[in-house]
Amino acid sequence: MSRRRYVARGVPGGYRIWDDHGRRWWGDLYELCPDELLDELNGPKDPERITALLKRYRAQRR
Repeated sequence: MSRRRYVARGVPGGYRIWDDHGRRWWGDLYELCPDELLDELNGPKDPERITALLKRYRAQRR
């Protein structure tokens, strides 16, 4: 089984997504752990679904 490329890491104020291959943060700071977004990034990588999930998680912050 291969390692996951994207993982959520707890940071002050919430969670950020860490890209293990690129060794950098990916995306924004999220108050809730973005489990569905991580599953999509590590799985099928459908751009439309990723965009929809990003919009949903950004809306939760407001």
